[in-house]
Amino acid sequence: MLQKMFGAGVHWGHKKAKGHPKMKPYILTTRQNVQIINVEKTLEKLNEAAAFLKDIVATGGVVLVVATKMPSKTLVKGFAEKTGMPYVEERWLGGTITNFPMLSKRLEFFLGQEAKTAKGEFANKTKKEQLLISRDIERLEKKMGGMKTLKKIPHALLIVDIGEHMAAVREAKRTGVPVVAISDTNTDPTLVTHPIPANDKSALSVSFILDYLAKAMNEGKQQAQTAVAAASSAKQ
Repeated sequence: MLQKMFGAGVHWGHKKAKGHPKMKPYILTTRQNVQIINVEKTLEKLNEAAAFLKDIVATGGVVLVVATKMPSKTLVKGFAEKTGMPYVEERWLGGTITNFPMLSKRLEFFLGQEAKTAKGEFANKTKKEQLLISRDIERLEKKMGGMKTLKKIPHALLIVDIGEHMAAVREAKRTGVPVVAISDTNTDPTLVTHPIPANDKSALSVSFILDYLAKAMNEGKQQAQTAVAAASSAKQ
């Protein structure tokens, strides 16, 4: 496992001058002025995060995945499809957690417009009106398309880059929503509930972390399905 992590470049951090002092416990050494993350500690924290997310999913919980910067945003949709979880890939919308009723209303409107379009209910509109409606749907799809299945405040956030998503971290803290996040050497790991010390700028590194977590979450989903089936059989 450790060899695979090295192969994915999980151990590469930032230049020492950019290092955050609270990441020191996770730094193994410095090579050519670049901090090297201790992958044994990465694996330890990764296992803790995986177990945490697995338990959430096993009890029917929802994890909102957040990655809006390259190269991570190219991976988040695939992760969401694997796990069946909602995601944010463009921009964190202020109030996503702290003002969830407002977000919920916007999602309801968005889904309603999509449904009406599919049923041809706008066919009697003028071409200009139809164009405006179509553009509005496209805009909403870009902003919140990944959150269509989000029916309630998520039970946890999974954030790829802490530094790029401080608004999401702050909202989670205000509402008591736990956060699992990849924490590179230039970020403060104490800002989140379950930091995973790892390279967050490499697609290979992020992909390795997400694949590991997705496997654990899908195991949790299987547990939930088994529990539901067992309960259903018991009632018969």
